Amino acid sequence: MVMNKEDIKKLIPHREPFLFVDEVVHIEPGVSIVAVKSFEPGEFFFKGHFPGHPVVPGVIIVEALAQAGGILVCFSCGNEFKEGLPALAGLENVRFRKPVLPGDRVTLQARILRGRSRMWKIRGDAFVEGVKVAEADILASLFHSG
Repeated sequence: MVMNKEDIKKLIPHREPFLFVDEVVHIEPGVSIVAVKSFEPGEFFFKGHFPGHPVVPGVIIVEALAQAGGILVCFSCGNEFKEGLPALAGLENVRFRKPVLPGDRVTLQARILRGRSRMWKIRGDAFVEGVKVAEADILASLFHSG
């Protein structure tokens, strides 16, 4: 493990119950990241999505990919984000290939396709036991709060 949850919280603003990256297992600054999220049966969204047949909502999987991409960008750029944080600006080519179920451990892979100081395009792929379950091209930009 390269980063645990506490390390991740130093890079991105997300917190439970909306932090969807448990650990980073590999990171190559400016290039790519491999992270993991285990979806435990007690996750808050399983009660309503769907009762009797719980499935991780696709938007949560995409959010996990976006958070992994945000960790990569923040780690790669270091102190450049004192003025703001990367925020989701758009999604392209989103596909859901298989459902993610309670107890699944999802491997999140993201790589920077293009990046400048204020805008990035990141390719994200999610896998369960080596099988691709989702993919997306994620657009992120620098968000200024206040």
